[in-house]
Amino acid sequence: MSVTDDEVAALRAHLSGNLALQEALYARLTSPAARSRYVALVVAAFFDAVNRRFTKDDGVADVISFVADVRSRSGRLAESIDPQAAEQLIRSALIEDDFPVLDTDTRGRLLIVLLVALVSDEQFNGDELDAFLEAGREIADGWRGQ
Repeated sequence: MSVTDDEVAALRAHLSGNLALQEALYARLTSPAARSRYVALVVAAFFDAVNRRFTKDDGVADVISFVADVRSRSGRLAESIDPQAAEQLIRSALIEDDFPVLDTDTRGRLLIVLLVALVSDEQFNGDELDAFLEAGREIADGWRGQ
């Protein structure tokens, strides 16, 4: 089954900063299949956002600088983001390689925090955010063989 409108709406709410709505929408994704599609959408959107922000020619210093900038945005982010893990996630998305070995919670938290930062930096309007999410949906569906 393809990524659904509910899964896209949950991620859209998160990326728009409406965490209360995101929590409510995510809570409705109760089946393992729905959660799996949501994760696929987050990962696909992350890959797309990374490849919009960076090129394969960007050096390690560019990635390090971005992660440092994200960590500097708040004390909470500085404490919660492992810079090496974040840099590895971004670099693996750039070269389309497997993600580094991280526990699932750490990887999921880093993916969403970095995705929010990447999307925030893009300063999408509503239509642009919808187009970005639709591209993520298409990527996720392609990975899932839909």
